[in-house]
Amino acid sequence: MRALFLIDGEHYPPVVLDAMQSVRDSLGVEGVAAAFLGGTEKLKEGTDYGLPLVTGEDPASAVQKSLSEYAVDVVVDLSDEPVVGYRERMRIASLALAAGTRYLGSDFELRPPEFREVSTKPALAVVGTGKRVGKTAVCGYLARLLAREGFDPGVVSMGRGGPPRPEVIEGHRLEVGSEYLLEALGRGSHAASDYYETAALSRVTTVGCRRCGGGLAGEPFVSNVVEGAEIANTLDTGVTVFDGSGAAIPPVRVERRVLVAGAHQDPEYVTGFLGAYRLYVSDLLVLTMSEEPMASERKVASIVEGVREIKPELAVIPAVFRPRPVGEVGGLRVAYVSTAPPTVLDKLARHLEERYGCEVVAASGNLSDRTRLRADLDAMGEAEAYLTEIKAAAVEVVTRRGAEEGKPVFYCDNDPVGEGLDEELLRVTREAVAAARGPG
Repeated sequence: MRALFLIDGEHYPPVVLDAMQSVRDSLGVEGVAAAFLGGTEKLKEGTDYGLPLVTGEDPASAVQKSLSEYAVDVVVDLSDEPVVGYRERMRIASLALAAGTRYLGSDFELRPPEFREVSTKPALAVVGTGKRVGKTAVCGYLARLLAREGFDPGVVSMGRGGPPRPEVIEGHRLEVGSEYLLEALGRGSHAASDYYETAALSRVTTVGCRRCGGGLAGEPFVSNVVEGAEIANTLDTGVTVFDGSGAAIPPVRVERRVLVAGAHQDPEYVTGFLGAYRLYVSDLLVLTMSEEPMASERKVASIVEGVREIKPELAVIPAVFRPRPVGEVGGLRVAYVSTAPPTVLDKLARHLEERYGCEVVAASGNLSDRTRLRADLDAMGEAEAYLTEIKAAAVEVVTRRGAEEGKPVFYCDNDPVGEGLDEELLRVTREAVAAARGPG
């Protein structure tokens, strides 16, 4: 294995030289370069470390430069604080993993996620920095956009509640409505899983998959996504879109990735920790929830600035979500059920009334809390219909309640709205298609 050593000037050079030799002997690696991360206390001018020495303005830039100049299999960290601390090491880890190398220290090892070469079609992935950032809504919107533009997309969804064997739903052929979802629930399926949601709301073919666990860099501990990707290869579709799950990344190689982060998140989850890794391996960032009261203009600007410090060339689209009923709700008194926080429910209800002509007589953001949701529904007797996202308890509680009461249940999507969003989504798709075709 070809090794890049990380060293600093806070260790005596003879100690560093002996340590590098010890690592060579114990791991059987070949040192190809050393990245000097900083520190001068014990540095002696003219010290020869026996390897090409790479420097930078800071530790991350020294590592980034080294990885761009040398092909390595493992990054061996022989440095320590005060030159590098927890934050600096997470940035170094992100760089190493994005370059496809292991990052090894005295008591830790991080491996890059394994992305399997399985898709035979141009492929994109929509991934997130966590749950409730709107990743699946962005994926569904992308699928609808690509369908309108003639790309014939199919979506492979990965979820915590997916089926034991990948399951295909031909959303363009089926009326995936309340009866269909209740039947799926009766069969024991998680009928609010992402692949049901995307099939019902975007009317495209979806392949439902499952995963359990997620590593720091997003690799699922267990999943059947590779099997789902093989099924997607056989479908009558032109482009495959892989939908991630939370902060977990589908374990398949794709030509391009769209990253979805929330401006309401702690910024370190976007630009710090291994959020930086997700930025490095992505080609577009959609920054959702970019409005008050979810996030101030200053916070949005700060996150965008932080992203540009990590990956200046990455396009960033601040966006907001607006509900879009799938069905005609004009003139109806509706109860709107969502996962949205209470602080934005009134804004979303006003949008529904102004844009779609319904009257929102009650609203609940407790779709992911069954006990509170049932209590909310008990107080919504004046509603003529339910309007709900397909999330969490949407089928089990809301759709079943509507069937019992004889009230129609309309499903609701959340459309991302951001300046230049469509153009950027189409750009990465065209790049993915071109990359899959190869030169010429």
